[in-house]
Amino acid sequence: MTGYAGEPQEHTAELPPAPEAAHKAFGDSLPAVRRYAELLADAGVRRGLLGPREVPRLWERHLLNCVVLSEAVPEGVSVCDVGSGAGLPGIPLALVRPDLEITLLEPLLRRTTFLQEVVELLGLDHVTVRRGRAEEMLGTLTPVHVVTARAVAPLDRLAGWGVPLLRPYGEMVALKGDTAEEEVRTARDALHKLGVVETTVEQIGRGVVDPLSTVVRARVGESPGGVRFAARRAKAEKAARRAARGGRRGR
Repeated sequence: MTGYAGEPQEHTAELPPAPEAAHKAFGDSLPAVRRYAELLADAGVRRGLLGPREVPRLWERHLLNCVVLSEAVPEGVSVCDVGSGAGLPGIPLALVRPDLEITLLEPLLRRTTFLQEVVELLGLDHVTVRRGRAEEMLGTLTPVHVVTARAVAPLDRLAGWGVPLLRPYGEMVALKGDTAEEEVRTARDALHKLGVVETTVEQIGRGVVDPLSTVVRARVGESPGGVRFAARRAKAEKAARRAARGGRRGR
């Protein structure tokens, strides 16, 4: 017997049925979310993208915890999910928000391969998968309105990767845990140097998740990344334009 993408099927923990909260949170998208959950519980575990112990709590801990991020993202904006991994939170967000233009950014090939397969299988035409590190994307990724992240790194380091990808007056929205307030205090100076003008900690997901999900919102002014990234961004954009002109001449 074979599983997803023709791979040998191995025994994994059983995926529980979708809880009532999932019907409320995902609505008409629930069939696609179920398919995604099955892929995470099967191929995701076998490819090492998700631990087998996470399967029984996949709905509450992962899918529902991520989809409530929709509350914090405005309509019709561009989003980059930094360190997307197995697609959390980017794919749950994409499944309920077809109005968004979402880029899943992930450096590891085995993860981007999985993400591309999921995007194609679920028909997520408004989602693009890019392989690379956030710090390599300056000048090659069009600046976005919102950067999302979950369980990627401490806030100061995460901001150093994600904030420079924002367009002026955009914001980074990071799913965090109980240490969110402490991380904000520790990262305050680093955030200021990156051009962050306002940072808040919010609880979201009322009526969907218990306990509520915690997000850190870091809003930037007119210079995302601050002074130290301005020169790097300009240099990267100049190199990208030069490469584009060279490509046109070579046709």
